[in-house]
Amino acid sequence: MIKEVTKSQDLFNRRKKVVANGVGVFNTATVMEAKGAIIIDVDGRELIDFAGGIGVVNAGHCPEPVVEAIREQAGKYLHTSFNVVTYEPYIQLCEELAEILPHGDNTKVMLVSTGAEAVENAIKIARQATKKSAILCFTGAYHGRTMMAMTLTSKVSYKYDCGPFSPEVYRLPFPNFYRYRGTRNMDKFVEDELKRLYESALNLVDPKSVAAVIIEPIQGEGGFNPVPQKYLEGLRGFCDEHGILLIMDEIQSGFCRTGHWASWQHYGVQPDISTYAKSMGSGLPIAAVVGRADIMDAAAIGSIGGTYIGSPICCVAASATIKYMKDINLNEKAIKIGNVIMDRLQHLMKQHSEIGDVRGVGAMVAIEFVKNGDPRQPNSEICPQIVKGCAEDGLVILSAGTYKNALRILSPLVITEEQLEKGLSILEVQIKKAIKNI
Repeated sequence: MIKEVTKSQDLFNRRKKVVANGVGVFNTATVMEAKGAIIIDVDGRELIDFAGGIGVVNAGHCPEPVVEAIREQAGKYLHTSFNVVTYEPYIQLCEELAEILPHGDNTKVMLVSTGAEAVENAIKIARQATKKSAILCFTGAYHGRTMMAMTLTSKVSYKYDCGPFSPEVYRLPFPNFYRYRGTRNMDKFVEDELKRLYESALNLVDPKSVAAVIIEPIQGEGGFNPVPQKYLEGLRGFCDEHGILLIMDEIQSGFCRTGHWASWQHYGVQPDISTYAKSMGSGLPIAAVVGRADIMDAAAIGSIGGTYIGSPICCVAASATIKYMKDINLNEKAIKIGNVIMDRLQHLMKQHSEIGDVRGVGAMVAIEFVKNGDPRQPNSEICPQIVKGCAEDGLVILSAGTYKNALRILSPLVITEEQLEKGLSILEVQIKKAIKNI
C-alpha cells in the first residue's frame, strides 16, 4: 500500500526543488495560518508555538490591532523611502522608542529592516563617533549574517567559506558561568573574567584603538547565556576608562521577552548604543538602532540607512505592537510565563542528570543537555530527537547553543495557561523519551 503524501510533505518536496539549500530548515512544521500562540499547518493540524518565529512574535501571531494598523496604512502609501519623502510613522516610532528605551538625557533613533542591518549601522556609527576602528565582541555571540555581523558572530558553522571577514574585530571569551565556573563562586568567577578583559589590552588589542564593545546581555543563539551582573558593570567601567562605546544587542531579548523592553534594563547598566528587531514589529521587517543623541549624530549624512529604512507599513506595525504590549501589560505576562516554565523545567532537571542547566530571564528560558552532569561535556545528540518528537506531537521548538545542545523557549507571550501547560507537557514527554533512548 502506497502511503499518501501529506500537504506538508508535498510543500517540503516543492521547497527542495526551488529553494537554495543554504536556507536553513530548523523544524519540519508548515503553516497555513497562525493566531496567538497557535500555528495551523497546511494539513489542518494545530501546533503550539514555542519558537515564536525565532523570537519575533512576542505579542502573538497576528494581533488584531497590529493587523488593522497594517491594513489602514496599506491603503494610504506603501513606500516613498524616508530618505526622499518624510512621513510621520517613522518619526512617531522613533519618538516611542526613545521614550521606552532612553539612552541618557537625549536619545535618537534610526530605523532599518533587519537585526543584522541594525548591527552593521551601530558599528558604523560607533566608528564615526570615536574615530577609532577596532571592535571587541564575544565567543558564543550571534549578531547576524551580513558581512560585519557575520564577522561578529562566533559560531564557525555559520561562516564556512564566507570569508575573508571584516578586519579589526577581536573576540573575547564570554563569561559563561555555567560552563566555565569550575569550583569558583560567582564573585570569584567574575573577578577572574574581568582580569581577562583587562589583559586583552596587553595581548589582544590596544584599547586606544577600540571604537566599541558589542555584547548580548543574554546571548540568544549562543544558548540564552546571561552575562553576570558584576561583569556587565565591570565592562561598562572598562569602556568608560578607555573611551570605548558599549553596544548592547537586544534583538532577541528585547520587547518584553525578559519582562522589560530591553534586558539591559534588568541590569541597570546603560549602553551607549543598542539594537532591536524581531518582536518589535510582530513579524514585519523593522529594526532600530537607539543611542545617545551625540553619538547617533556623529554619523555623516548618507553613511547609514538604505532604501527601505523604516518602511511605513512596518513602522505602523511596530507602533501598534508597542501600544498593544502596553495595553495588555506584556512585560508582566513575561515574568509570569517565565516562572511557570522555570518551575516545570527545574523540577524535571532534578530527575535527570542529562539536564545540566535550566536558565533564563523572564520568558527567555533555555534547557542545556550535557553528558555525565558535566558542563564541559555538551550532549549534541539529544536536541534533534526532542525537536523532531515535539513536532510530531504538536509542539514547535528550536535548539540553540554553540554545540546545539540547548533548547530555547520563545513562546508568544499571549499564550494561554492551558496552551503553556500542554506545550510543557509535550516537551517533558519528549525529553524523557530522548533521555531513555540515549
